Amino acid sequence: MMDQDRLTNALQGGRLSSNMVRFSHALRRAGLSAGSDRIIEAVRAVDVAGFSSRDDFRHILRSCLTSRPEHQAVFDQVFRLFWRDPRYQDRMMAMLVPSVVGTNPPPYPEAANRRAAEALIGDETIGRSGQGRTQDSETVVEVDAALTWSAAERLRTMDFDQMSVAEQDLAKRAIEKIDLRVKPIFCRRSRVAANGVMADRRATFRRAMRTGGELLTMVRRRHTRRWPDLVALCDISGSMSSYSRMLLHFLHLAGNGRARGWGRVHSFTFGTRLTNISKQLGISDPDAALAAVGRHVRDWEGGTRIASCLRTFNRDWSRRVLGRGAVVLLISDGLDRGNPDDLSKEAEGLRLSCRDLIWINPLLRWDGFQPLAQGARALLPHVDRLVAGHSVKSLEDLAGMLGDGTLHRAPRIERGV
Repeated sequence: MMDQDRLTNALQGGRLSSNMVRFSHALRRAGLSAGSDRIIEAVRAVDVAGFSSRDDFRHILRSCLTSRPEHQAVFDQVFRLFWRDPRYQDRMMAMLVPSVVGTNPPPYPEAANRRAAEALIGDETIGRSGQGRTQDSETVVEVDAALTWSAAERLRTMDFDQMSVAEQDLAKRAIEKIDLRVKPIFCRRSRVAANGVMADRRATFRRAMRTGGELLTMVRRRHTRRWPDLVALCDISGSMSSYSRMLLHFLHLAGNGRARGWGRVHSFTFGTRLTNISKQLGISDPDAALAAVGRHVRDWEGGTRIASCLRTFNRDWSRRVLGRGAVVLLISDGLDRGNPDDLSKEAEGLRLSCRDLIWINPLLRWDGFQPLAQGARALLPHVDRLVAGHSVKSLEDLAGMLGDGTLHRAPRIERGV
């Protein structure tokens, strides 16, 4: 129990306030956006409201330092570990200790636990009464990895939602190495070519008139080729937050660097509104591009209005970006609470305007996935391919499917699957 006088003395003396600042730094390392303005607000809130129990203190900090429901799980784990709960510290330590996998490996820890463990274990901010403890620099722990699995292969198959902050950085670097070059497509237009397979009769007769009507050579033509266009619609709602950021790196790769094999690349985000981010993703540096996207988009991790956003795209952008028969990537889990009939109508209009409609759904990571949600059932009959997008390996498979030249006009997914 701490009364208001002791709390005021602790804040003025700097012990509690400094520990709260350290706590905000740990939250940032765990992926939460706890800025200086929020920690100042939290210090003032604790000073004004006070607390008589640990739960009161936790609720005050959580209301000031979090803004999304999905951030609360990470906050709770970091809070319990930082403010000295020995049971949770032992659990977090166990998550970071390498172990030999047997016939029945333990279940993979939740993403919130791993991020909290990575943010705090081994950090100098863990200690009694807020005092730091440093790890002995001379202590070296060696682990025999002869019986462990390949770290690179494990990272390729790991779910984006289960990755720690460091693993997410490694996954982004792995995505940048994916080969996204595609084969060109043949157009209806043709041009004169010495090795063409089509005879140009009109040009041949005109040339024959120069020699008195004698046919000396046959003018030949061949179809021209061009790179296909790519249009991506990425869901950035709360249920897709762990995947959309990774898939935006994949979309950046499609229009930049050595993977430049597409004609025009147009990217959009949608949650509660549709936002064109093609200009921002056109920046060559991926980190700068994603930072520009973050500043430009206003509806990160909000609700989902798929039908409304598709209606806006079909009305305002479809003719401009789909005029040359682009391949469309619809990145979403299909969780929409709107009218399924409206969603089905807009999805059908989108399908009729593009060359191929590919639905990238992270929920396919589950073996027994069934499109039981109304939004998923409304979308499914109108897509050409339904593929997963939850790991680096799934994105590599997607890149291979796009580049093998066999995608266009693939057999439709049967209605009712």
